[in-house]
Amino acid sequence: MGENKGAGSGPDRHVRRRALLVGGAAAVAGGVALGHDALSRLWWKLPGAQRPRVAGAVDFGGARWVAASPANYREADRPDDYPIDRVVVHVTQGGFASAVKAFQDPGHRAAAHYIVRRDGRITQMIRELDVAFHAGNRAYNERSVGIEHEGYVDDASSFTDAMYAASARLTAQICRRYGMPVDREHIIGHVEVPGTDHTDPGPHWDWARYLRLVRAAPPDSPTPSPSGPGTASGAGSGTPSGPGRAAGAGEAAG
Repeated sequence: MGENKGAGSGPDRHVRRRALLVGGAAAVAGGVALGHDALSRLWWKLPGAQRPRVAGAVDFGGARWVAASPANYREADRPDDYPIDRVVVHVTQGGFASAVKAFQDPGHRAAAHYIVRRDGRITQMIRELDVAFHAGNRAYNERSVGIEHEGYVDDASSFTDAMYAASARLTAQICRRYGMPVDREHIIGHVEVPGTDHTDPGPHWDWARYLRLVRAAPPDSPTPSPSGPGTASGAGSGTPSGPGRAAGAGEAAG
């Protein structure tokens, strides 16, 4: 393991050494610049920071924002930290008003991202960025968007034409936004979540019709990232109204 002493002697050695030092300094400077650039984009990933959010913003342009209790979801930065590859279809087992009340109750410990009413109006209660406690399964909470539908699993009349059409447009946009195929592997019922004891959406939910409508739904508008401000819309009612028993949407917390 001999050393070639001649190769490192004389004036050439000083030239090479200077070139090495200059080159090293440039590399370090470049690394610092790159690190600063990355940090400037990702500062919200540092402890105690979060991606900027706009109060009242929605991810679906036809929705009205009504905030759920922070106890019923976990702030996140999906799909960067948890890839989204599922839509979970729920039924509230109650009226719209009772579902909103439950999702705003910190003791309920559960809420979905959206509620679709019988008349087709859509209310968003949790940003798609965040992990809603809706599926009763932590891993599925982290990977999915939950959509509640006003009604009862044993009442076929709950599922109106307006509800199917509105929900299909919402699901189609979610699928486009996250690159999800429109099929029964990626659009599932709550009953199909591992470990659940729920039966929704039940035997009266027409899956063939629903998937047909999702596939046929035209792009209503560009589908921005959930990190964007969204568009507040008056398309839905933000004031709980009408009768209904307590929503049966309770899940194990995510």
